[in-house]
Amino acid sequence: MRSIAEQAVSEFIGTLALVFIGAGSVVVATQGGGAGLVQIALAHGLVLAIMVSSFGHVSGGHFNPAVTISVWVAGKIETARAGVYIVTQRAGAVVGAALLRGVMPEADWRRAHLGATLVNGISNGQAVLLEAILTFFLVIVVFATAIDDRGVFKSVAGLPIGLVLAFDILVGGPFTGASMNPARSFGPALVGGTWTGYWIYVVGPVVGGLVAASIYVFAFLRERRVAAPRTETPIGGGPEENLP
Repeated sequence: MRSIAEQAVSEFIGTLALVFIGAGSVVVATQGGGAGLVQIALAHGLVLAIMVSSFGHVSGGHFNPAVTISVWVAGKIETARAGVYIVTQRAGAVVGAALLRGVMPEADWRRAHLGATLVNGISNGQAVLLEAILTFFLVIVVFATAIDDRGVFKSVAGLPIGLVLAFDILVGGPFTGASMNPARSFGPALVGGTWTGYWIYVVGPVVGGLVAASIYVFAFLRERRVAAPRTETPIGGGPEENLP
């Protein structure tokens, strides 16, 4: 069993990478030399797939408070561990955004608001709903591939989770930035100073994640009482594990 310190470092690095690469792709795309939305979707999807595959055996590779809260509600991670994850995810997001601000030309990151997720062309209510729907797809795949001990995580690792992020961005990116992740939105908002509508990226993802977790648990896991070991259920810790 991994120590809580190892898991905290894992969540910090993974979230840092997600923000640096994901928000960085938004900054680069605004320069006009990239492929725009497809470039942004691929950057987010690839970095998440690789980080989840790399650190899934350590912390579960959440890198997202909405995922951690959903896993906690499902009883697959203890309260103390969940709290540490959320704190380190937000810290990683801030450091990732700060590093991005440090290496990008000021004119470029200011033009892109440091890759902050912002609502465009729809109402705040529609934005919350859209973020909730997109996060629902993300969390339901997390549960199906990595929480359920019958899932395919051992075979395909983090690829399906990364691909969900990519296809969600292809649809939701133009309207909300398709965050699906309060930490992904928090880092650029804090470092870049753009807080417009930030609450949307907390409420939407958390609600969508909780709906997905509830549906999956009651529809597919309710009759299953198997406490799978971490090697089979990499995304969660499970209440059967004690904090070292």
